[in-house]
Amino acid sequence: MTYIVQTTGLTKTFQGKEVVSDVSMHIKKGEIYGFLGPNGAGKTTIMKMLTSLVKPTSGEINILGNHFTHTSYEVLGKIGSMIEYPIFYENLTAIENLELHCAYMGYHNKKAIQEVLDMVNLKQIDKKPVKTFSLGMKQRLGIARAILTKPDLLILDEPVNGLDPVGIKKIRNLFQVLSKEYGMTLLISSHMLSEIEQIADTIGVIRDGRLLEEVSMEDVRGQNTEYIELVTTNQTKACFVLEKELHIANFKILNDKTIRIYDAQLTQGAISKALILNDVDIESMNKKYTSLEDYFISLINGNHISA
Repeated sequence: MTYIVQTTGLTKTFQGKEVVSDVSMHIKKGEIYGFLGPNGAGKTTIMKMLTSLVKPTSGEINILGNHFTHTSYEVLGKIGSMIEYPIFYENLTAIENLELHCAYMGYHNKKAIQEVLDMVNLKQIDKKPVKTFSLGMKQRLGIARAILTKPDLLILDEPVNGLDPVGIKKIRNLFQVLSKEYGMTLLISSHMLSEIEQIADTIGVIRDGRLLEEVSMEDVRGQNTEYIELVTTNQTKACFVLEKELHIANFKILNDKTIRIYDAQLTQGAISKALILNDVDIESMNKKYTSLEDYFISLINGNHISA
C-alpha cells in the first residue's frame, strides 16, 4: 500500500493542553480523503502540521515517502494548500496574485494561471482587484492558487465555504477531476457531510484531538440500512399499532413525532394502511437509508459499533 501521507503518534500541545493526541492517519496515493470532526476537534491544527505551519510536539510525519520536517523544502514544493481563510494582496488582480505565487514557488508557466482560473470559473474577472471579490470568489481563487503548480498533495480546509449551490457542485466536480485525471491526492476537511459523502474515497473522523476511525466510503455505504421514517402527532398510538397490530419490534423513537421502522418484512403501504385504519394521523412517511451523517454522528456521540 502506497501512502502519500502517514503520521505516527502525531501530537500537538498548546499551553499545556493537548489539542491533537496520538494521531496516526494514512492517506493513499490518488484518493480523496475526507477529514471530519466538530469545530475545535483538531482538523486545522493537523493540516497546519502537514504544511509546516505548526511544529508537532511529538510524533512523526511522512509525506511522499519522506520524513517531513519544517526544513523539507522539496516536499513542501509538491504540496498545494488552502488552510483557514485565504489571504491575498487585495489591491492586486487575481492574475497578479497568482503570478506572485508562481514566482515564490519557482514555477514558470503563465499558461497554467489561465487554466486554473478557468477551472474555478474566475476567468472573466481575473483582472479585477481582489478587494472587489466576494467571499465565494476569494475561496475559488484560493483553490486556484492551491492547484496552480499541479501539486502531488492538495490540502484544503473547508474549501466550499461561502460558495452557492452551483459553485459547490462545480468545485466538487473539479476535485474529482483533480483526483482521477491529474492523479492528485486530496485531503479535504468540511462540515458539509453530504459533499464529502459524494466525493470521498476514505474518511477520517476526529473528536477532541483523537482520530476515532479511518474507513473507506465503500465500507460506510455497505453498512447503510434501509428504514421507513414515520412522522406523526399520535406517536403513542402509532407505537401501539406497530407493536400490537403489525408485530413490529424493530423500531426506534427519535423524538416526540418521529419513528424509524427497521422491519423489512412489511411494505410502506401495509404500515400506512394499518395506521390509517387505527386513526393515526400521518404527517409523512418515507423510505430512507442511513447516511454518512448518521455514521458520523454515531461516532462522535460514542455509540458506534464497527462492523
